[in-house]
Amino acid sequence: MSAVELRDLAVDIAREAGELARRRRDEGVSIAASKSSLADIVTEADREVEALIRARLSAERPDDGFLGEESGGGEGASGITWVVDPIDGTVNYASGIPLYAVSIAAVEGSRDPDRWTALAGVVQSPVVGETFTAARGEGAQVNGARLRIAEPGPAGALLATGFGYDPSTHAGDLAAIGRVMPIARDLRRGGSAATDLAYVAAGRLDGYFERGLAPWDYAAGALLVQEAGGVFLRPEGPEVARRLNLAGGAGVVEELRRRVLEVA
Repeated sequence: MSAVELRDLAVDIAREAGELARRRRDEGVSIAASKSSLADIVTEADREVEALIRARLSAERPDDGFLGEESGGGEGASGITWVVDPIDGTVNYASGIPLYAVSIAAVEGSRDPDRWTALAGVVQSPVVGETFTAARGEGAQVNGARLRIAEPGPAGALLATGFGYDPSTHAGDLAAIGRVMPIARDLRRGGSAATDLAYVAAGRLDGYFERGLAPWDYAAGALLVQEAGGVFLRPEGPEVARRLNLAGGAGVVEELRRRVLEVA
């Protein structure tokens, strides 16, 4: 399959998965377990939606690999791996906040995010009814309309960020926000990294920064940003487990990198 065909398959599956997630939310959410902390939850719907995605991909592309948030990985023989977050923004989802998304990406080569090549990505927002899509070399779209990143205006950059589930990391995150705010018009904290990255690609946000994302959090969104003319950067540093993730125009990303990492 070409990158466009992989994208189209991902769109079809993401829409079906998003509709399942939306139905289960309407029926009522059951918390299945906590993961890294009491705040880091997984719902029964997360598992059911990922099972649907994995089954569809197995039927359509049986030789491909799989890397999912809930069911882990499976090696493939084709060189293509699907990186999946069934419900990105689970805390929002469980709380009835309609800001969550299905994120599906197809990557080629290594399963290491620093070495793979993203070919296709989809971020599906079931409640809003928006499908953000990208295919490598073909640009990014939302519901068929071309996406382009924005540049900050005179009032500063509209930025988004997030916080990890470990309370011991919050002081450092808040300190970073203090260093960033002088260049910000305002700050958003939506609770879904995939959605934040899609909004950067759409020009709704000027930039995004967050530590500690997993590959499934950003695999699709990073490609959206890049195909919309932006930069997605993960600077290397001593905090491997809480590596910084940056997105936006080149100038915004460099300014965020400097302010977050280069502490005076």
